[in-house]
Amino acid sequence: MLESLLNFLVSTGIWKLFFTRAETGSGMFDLAGSGWIFDWVACLQLLAMYVIVGVLVYLAIVRKFEPLLLLPIAIGMLLTNLPGAELFHLDFFIADEIDYAFILHNGGFLDMLYLGVKLGIYPCLIFIGIGAMTDFTPLIANPKSLLIGAGAQLGVFVAFALALISGVFDPLQAAAIGIIGGADGPTAILVTKTLAPALLGAIAIAAYSYMALIPMIQPPFMRLLTSPKERTIRMTALRPVSQTEKILFPIVVVAVVWLIVPDAVTLIGCLMFGNLLNVCGVTDRLSKTAQNELMNIVTIFLGISVGATASAANFLRLETILIIFLGLFAFCISTMGGLLTAKIMCKLTGGKINPLIGSAGVSAVPMAARVSQIEGQKYDPANFLLMHAMGPNVAGVIGSAVAAGVFLSSFK
Repeated sequence: MLESLLNFLVSTGIWKLFFTRAETGSGMFDLAGSGWIFDWVACLQLLAMYVIVGVLVYLAIVRKFEPLLLLPIAIGMLLTNLPGAELFHLDFFIADEIDYAFILHNGGFLDMLYLGVKLGIYPCLIFIGIGAMTDFTPLIANPKSLLIGAGAQLGVFVAFALALISGVFDPLQAAAIGIIGGADGPTAILVTKTLAPALLGAIAIAAYSYMALIPMIQPPFMRLLTSPKERTIRMTALRPVSQTEKILFPIVVVAVVWLIVPDAVTLIGCLMFGNLLNVCGVTDRLSKTAQNELMNIVTIFLGISVGATASAANFLRLETILIIFLGLFAFCISTMGGLLTAKIMCKLTGGKINPLIGSAGVSAVPMAARVSQIEGQKYDPANFLLMHAMGPNVAGVIGSAVAAGVFLSSFK
């Protein structure tokens, strides 16, 4: 009876929160040769992770920062840091040779969901939904917006170089960190799961956190790099775009990207397929499904499985702090790159382009475009920049996917 009671005690979460097997623990106080030790290091790490989970839940629910993703990520982090639950095993996925048959037979619930990340399924499905929700009309009407979207990828390559120079990260990890500057969560996840799966939790949390903080991060740079006169520039109305152009655009984009960067076709192809469902006029049901049911389901699976990679031992490291810092730096440089590109175009066109739309060149659709609109109306309440900013904004989606393709083709 006593032995059964002891067996039950050591199987409880309370016991496993404070004690661990002697051969795996890093703490002290062996319990009278029982094979269990009080692992104070692991205990403190877990408590720290619970605090981080609480902060993410607060940001998602109270501050409403990207709640659709931060909340599932937070719950994934919580579940993976419950000792004894055995819901997720990161070691299964970072081995040189992944045994998928073993995972299917022995993996936990979150291991099953994470297969959608590891196999690159979730990011592609998300891109189908994004494509169905995205209006490329402003970009078609003003193709010069592509230059701004390209300029806003500057932070990707600057952060990659800095991560490499730091000596802390290898080239594959540096590429995964750099892609944070594209401000595109699914793209960052796809690159990271391929090149540096051990960093997925830190990179995903950094990417989505900075996307949520766009209204706080970008305005200071917008005011720093533009003059009061430039902020009041009114742009002429965009030309009408025909139905034929809307249908041909996704097909042409896929063909062009395939010719230049074939590794980017996975994301671009899914993005443009979703957009074609929306604009062709004969697949409304599929378009609505991609925008709503598909996006909602995949967002839940993606968020919770990405959060599961943030175990205490894997997340609480110096590398995580560096990733968060480099991610913020990449995001700021990308914002500046878009603004400076738009400023140059303003000069070349004789003041016909408002440089504020340059900050929308990052891939966060449509939040970055809204920030351009809000900032412009602070100086001219009758100035409407939203549709003009949407051009660089959707160009940034394409640009970040192409940047991801460049990294994948170079390092995978």
